[in-house]
Amino acid sequence: MFQEPDYRENLSLMLSQVLDDIGVNESIVIRRRRMNMLTETMNYITNRLINQNLTVYYLGSQSEGTTTIGLHSDSDILICDYGYNIIQDWSEWEHCKTNYLMIQDENTTPGYCFLQLLRHDEPFPATVIPDRHHITDRSGRILLKNTKSNGIIPGSVDHGPSNAIQGQPGIVDKDHVLAYPCKSWPQSASCWLERQGIGRWPTQDMRRYAASTGCFVVATGSKVGVYPELEWRISTSLAERCLMSNLNITQIRCYVLLKIILKSFLNPQAEINISSFMCKTVLLHCIENTEQSIWKNNNLFTCLTYCLLELHACVQNDCCSHFIVQENNLMAGQFTAEKKHDLLKYITELIQSDGNGLLIIDIDDLGQRLQVKLNMVPHGGYNFQSLLEIHKNLMIQTYVNIANIAGQTGECHKFVLYYLHNKSIMTIKQSVSKLMTFRDNGNRFQHAAFKILAPFIFTTYGSVLASSSIGENNQVSPEALVWLSAGLNSDISSSRLKLASVFYSTGNMEKAELILIHTEQQYYSYPLLPICNCLHKQIHVTAEFMWVCGEQSEDCIKHITAFCVRFMHQEINCVPRELQYEMFRSTQDDMIHRDKYRDYWMNWAVVDSLPFLFFLQYKIYSHLQKHQDQQQALSKLIRIIVTDKNLEHRETAFNILGQCMEQENTHQQALNCYLLSLQLRARNNAAKFHICKLFSRILAGR
Repeated sequence: MFQEPDYRENLSLMLSQVLDDIGVNESIVIRRRRMNMLTETMNYITNRLINQNLTVYYLGSQSEGTTTIGLHSDSDILICDYGYNIIQDWSEWEHCKTNYLMIQDENTTPGYCFLQLLRHDEPFPATVIPDRHHITDRSGRILLKNTKSNGIIPGSVDHGPSNAIQGQPGIVDKDHVLAYPCKSWPQSASCWLERQGIGRWPTQDMRRYAASTGCFVVATGSKVGVYPELEWRISTSLAERCLMSNLNITQIRCYVLLKIILKSFLNPQAEINISSFMCKTVLLHCIENTEQSIWKNNNLFTCLTYCLLELHACVQNDCCSHFIVQENNLMAGQFTAEKKHDLLKYITELIQSDGNGLLIIDIDDLGQRLQVKLNMVPHGGYNFQSLLEIHKNLMIQTYVNIANIAGQTGECHKFVLYYLHNKSIMTIKQSVSKLMTFRDNGNRFQHAAFKILAPFIFTTYGSVLASSSIGENNQVSPEALVWLSAGLNSDISSSRLKLASVFYSTGNMEKAELILIHTEQQYYSYPLLPICNCLHKQIHVTAEFMWVCGEQSEDCIKHITAFCVRFMHQEINCVPRELQYEMFRSTQDDMIHRDKYRDYWMNWAVVDSLPFLFFLQYKIYSHLQKHQDQQQALSKLIRIIVTDKNLEHRETAFNILGQCMEQENTHQQALNCYLLSLQLRARNNAAKFHICKLFSRILAGR
């Protein structure tokens, strides 16, 4: 079958070149995988720091690197709650944990199970229904409904930072699913561990790793199940991720081609007849049942044809067996007889076209590019993106990945602050110690995530220590300075501004001035991206920033981002008096209008970096009696508030500007600032207090 004519070999080579051109190459695949694994690891570390027993897994095409710009693939997020213990054998029961027994009987669809609630004090079935998420079946078993997953609220504090940036402009959409862990390998997949295909793939090492990952039960019922609300799908996602990470570039390209064909011909107008997971399963079966030597670039088209033949057989037989849990038929109840007839027709036509069907694919201009490669048309015959333009777009996607990491960093920091808010210094110290274990004992992704997250946590800890010592004797303790110094390189500005604010609060104006001068110089040395996450607004990004970002790894975050500055209540002695009002912005009536899942940052003083920098300059130059520099700082503060599109806390910036105007004795301008602030945020705004204070001052004649 695999001794093909020369034209097929030539077609395969040209097809491989086209896929290379549109970004399906080893370099881009590795970069995509690294960025997603790093995001996953940052979530993992954050959830450990805030004592959330959750792990967030980033799965699917984005994490595998099996996508292109034109496919617009989403990112699948599996949120696993390790507070539950799913067992397949009574010996796995754990004392004082929420235990569920996996039940597979004549009432469950193959590949699915029921979850029977067990007692937490001894290994026996539970007899009391605990809540509305449970139901008693005819046998008297208390079963968990999969509708409990409806409680997941994207972006909620209860589930940590995993949902940080869903639906954000420029960021891929995310599909969240709730899962519970089972430490042991699924009994229904035990035969897979011994199965050996023609190509001796997967290897024994892969199988051993897969078995060590256990499995999940996912809150999804079968379409053909008798009790769909009670069924939980058995998932081997981590084992599947291991298999995908061990594919060679030809196998990855074959899978991408299957998905492009799927979107172009088999699932028109966003219909879901055949899923990309079915295509992945078909590919894995084909790899298992062929010699590894055939999976090379000059045989790509033949491999694709083989996969299409296998897919045709699956549709013909209404059966696509899960690669690992073979009893699970992925096509059960998936399409009608009429739809099956159409699918078989389309797949047959594609196979019989002997490659001509590929020439009309619009996604990523694949058909046109292939025609040019095959010299079927002159190079100027089509107007599609040049390789330089594709490279630019891939760099934009790299920016998206870097921006994703940066955004996740800000979100993780925000959740850690949420957990540490009003906690004791000892509790914060314990969190820092826990963080250090990832530096000392972590894997390579944990080391990388530590390098990004740690400076923000160090700065917070140092600032809390400084606030405590300032409150006692108006001095900054040496320990506080050590931690503040350790966090200076979090980004270009936020940690440095905190240190400058600490020195300002203790009257050390000269040191504060030097830090601000250096920070301002750094701020304008690079095309920077302001990061905040508090309001989830769209960020305006320059082409220069995208280019710089695209050429760098995630380490560039420290040099090309400027995070907002966040102060908790425990840091109040390090905060200028004018900014302290932001910690008390809400009246009791205002609290009613807060979103509890998004607005908890309102308990802190939060300000964008650049306005805070110029405000500190204004105050410091006032103390140093450098009046010309003071007025220049005021002018910069006004200009940045009016012109900078990236300010997320513009109302706060207006509030501190208003207080500068009060210091200038221009009361009307101060009032205008507060009114402009209220126009931006009518509630939960300290401007109300500033207005009252201003009127009181005017009436007092001061």
